[in-house]
Amino acid sequence: MQPLLRVENLVKHYAAGRPASPNDKLAALDGVSLSIPARTTLALVGESGSGKSTLALCIACLEHPTSGSIWFEGIDVAALLENQQRLLRPQIQLVFQDPASSLNPRWTALEIVGEPFVVRGRFSKQERSDKACTWLDHVGISRRMANRRADELSGGQKQRLAIARALALEPKLVVLDEALSALDCSVQAQISNLLLELQSSLGLTYLFITHDFAMAAHVADEIAVMDHGRIVESGPAEKILRSPGHDATRSLLAATPRVLRAQATLVNS
Repeated sequence: MQPLLRVENLVKHYAAGRPASPNDKLAALDGVSLSIPARTTLALVGESGSGKSTLALCIACLEHPTSGSIWFEGIDVAALLENQQRLLRPQIQLVFQDPASSLNPRWTALEIVGEPFVVRGRFSKQERSDKACTWLDHVGISRRMANRRADELSGGQKQRLAIARALALEPKLVVLDEALSALDCSVQAQISNLLLELQSSLGLTYLFITHDFAMAAHVADEIAVMDHGRIVESGPAEKILRSPGHDATRSLLAATPRVLRAQATLVNS
């Protein structure tokens, strides 16, 4: 299957911030390569500070890599000019960890989902309202809640709203950056199942970034493990669970009791 996204030898350096050595660089990404076939999910798993969010921002054209390539539908988006990237951005959408910080608390659900249409100058006012209502339906927010402000919604409802806004422009790739980690376990399960349903019905491709191996195992076709700015292990989700080959993977698995129980089931099956 042809990949929708292919990242090749991606490097991202930041200034280390030490006044005594201004030329020192911090390698947030150190030669990252990965690919995601269309309509599948790659879970990128790693500890905080491993480079996952930096990779997400580079893929979404919100950070410019130091070197390397990001191929999206055969186009190296890392090589595009800013105005060219702006045309491509609707096809790659981000959903962040904390919906409260990414949603205007004074806006209604309808206004938040309709905002991408306003920014892009699409549709009439009535069409924007109708389409926003349709996306709210898709994510399980009833129309009677459409005129509620974001700060009146629960954490799970806010994340559903953030997902609806991300999907409004009908992207092909959705990058979910720790999008479930701020939710409690029962709500995580509901939202993860919603993501799987949306993927099936809309043909979406996901890059699912997390530190939670249990959730990665639930949603992903493949898992890539990131450590200190590098991909240290990758493969089918079941293979990674059965026989982790890197210390970073084993450490993450050991910190996730739910996955250890699943491993035992796999070994004994």
